[in-house]
Amino acid sequence: MDKNTITGFLLIILVFVGFWFFNKPSQEQIEAQRRQQDSIAAVVRSQQLEEQQLIEVKEKQTAEALISEDSSDSLYQTRLQAIYGDFAEAAVGNEEFITLENELMILKLSTKGGRIYSVQLKKFSDYKDRPLVLFDGDEAAFSTTLITANNRIINTGDLFFTPSGKNPLQATLSLKAGEDASLDFVYTLHPDDYMVDFNIIPQNLENQVSSGTRTLDISWMQKIRQQEKGEKFEERYTRLNYKYLSDNVEQLSESKDDAKEIASKLKWIGYKDQFFSSVLIAQESFEASRLDSKYLQGDTTYLKKYTTLTSVAFDPKLTKDIAFNFYFGPNDYNLLKSYDKEKFQGQDLQLEQLVPLGWSLFRYVNKWIIIPIFDWLTTWCGSIGLAIFFLTLIIKIGLFPLIYKSFMSSAKMRVMKPQIAAISAKYPGQENAMTRQQKTMELYKQVGINPMSGCLPMLLQMPFLFAMFMFFPTAIELRHESFLWANDLATYDAIISWKTYIPFVTPYFGNHISLFCLLMTITNVFYTKFNMDQANTGQEQMPGMKTMMYIMPLFMLVFLNSYPAGLNFYYCISSLITILQTLLFRYFLNEEALLLKLEANKKKPVKKKSGFMARLEEAQRKQQAMLKEQQRLKEQQNKKGKR
Repeated sequence: MDKNTITGFLLIILVFVGFWFFNKPSQEQIEAQRRQQDSIAAVVRSQQLEEQQLIEVKEKQTAEALISEDSSDSLYQTRLQAIYGDFAEAAVGNEEFITLENELMILKLSTKGGRIYSVQLKKFSDYKDRPLVLFDGDEAAFSTTLITANNRIINTGDLFFTPSGKNPLQATLSLKAGEDASLDFVYTLHPDDYMVDFNIIPQNLENQVSSGTRTLDISWMQKIRQQEKGEKFEERYTRLNYKYLSDNVEQLSESKDDAKEIASKLKWIGYKDQFFSSVLIAQESFEASRLDSKYLQGDTTYLKKYTTLTSVAFDPKLTKDIAFNFYFGPNDYNLLKSYDKEKFQGQDLQLEQLVPLGWSLFRYVNKWIIIPIFDWLTTWCGSIGLAIFFLTLIIKIGLFPLIYKSFMSSAKMRVMKPQIAAISAKYPGQENAMTRQQKTMELYKQVGINPMSGCLPMLLQMPFLFAMFMFFPTAIELRHESFLWANDLATYDAIISWKTYIPFVTPYFGNHISLFCLLMTITNVFYTKFNMDQANTGQEQMPGMKTMMYIMPLFMLVFLNSYPAGLNFYYCISSLITILQTLLFRYFLNEEALLLKLEANKKKPVKKKSGFMARLEEAQRKQQAMLKEQQRLKEQQNKKGKR
């Protein structure tokens, strides 16, 4: 391993350590965050208790209203009227289902609560090849809360709506509150679209609802089904996102239970898993909201449970639509981005933020380079695997100027190996380390070698490395696409699996071995050995550096074993292309001519030192002077001791 490569890897590690250190919260921030979380938890517990008490009171009221079968109808209606006010008629009924369907999805609506009962996406299936259902039955709930004119709290989820209309793309469910009064839920599908229009329309409710009503409270819950083979990996990309009305998209923690009270207005709230989302969008805005995300530990069917309690502006005196939209569909970047250009032009929804493409720099690389190239390749490649191969090839060709500069830096160091070895032999030992380093730097300066020139190109390639790391796990184009032995490029391609839980292995490595990941590791081990055998400049290597260079590919085997086969295939092909580029470079490079050119540079006037090199040499001189002074003082002390 040559010095440039070692320095490059060390710089990369320093970049990560520095990024972690400078972004690490201070103790005061940690304490403030803890106090905020404790405060939120206390509020949530208090509100949950109040809700439970309300439910218990309501159940008691309902029980008191129920009469035996031989009681008179008039008494029964009187008690219902006392509990539900003018909505008493809707308290009794039979649950019916209405189906809306277009080319992409099937929505089943329930007359109990007037809610969406189930959603099926017709063009997708789950990891067991069953129809992909986002939720069904009690896996989701949606309701609104009203205060009646007689000050009773009613929940629309407990009442029965009356359906009307026979349009396969539209249905109206009405919550009756008298002859001409109702609260209508109108659902509308559009051809070839995952977006659902949802309108809540009050009809003559000014006398049925409390005169002080200014908002309509909304409760929305959904359990997130496991849709992919890799449950643990899928959990990492399953999260609750939300967008502020005039700000960016944020999220609750995806790694633990989390809850948040939000006083600011929100534009939308999204429940997403790795590849699909359910999003509730307000035409105006949501008022104060409480969002909650819970892990469903030990559940083999569901990953998480999301709950939202929010409200919207509502005036029962006005027959004015409260307009929403539901999005039930794939986390397809281009599709989600298109809604800002078409249906929601000017509203800046940023629904494409549901696709996690990494931190801003990496996201820009994915947004402006990777995704357009990949989309173009998939239009004419008959296989997603081939598209990944050509994408890798295009990226390597585009980065070749940087790679070539790094190769040339390594080649210059390699041809100077005998002269560097001579300096090491002339100034051996630890006590001559500074002198040896100075003489080496003087030689580099004479022949025109910049030791840092091989590191910068390596660092400039890092944004692409991390961009691809974020792109493949979120690219729905890979889902259920086969290539070679891999049946699904969006998940791991296990060649060996086992069911036994192994401590310290199963939590990190999983109960399988991914073949593409294994091949990628073997390729990187071979490349590491190849470089270390042929690119040594003759300088002493840092202790343990050789071992560390072999450990890194093995670490990647553990880290990437559960990642998508498409990602490991990309890394494997990228490493193979790098090896091929190295072999071709060394085959066509005339090292004798390169050495003559470097030797000729010694006769040229020495160029003015760069600011960095001048500071480096000054630091070396100061350090050498300090070492000499320490050595002198040590010798004086030894002489005094002998006396």
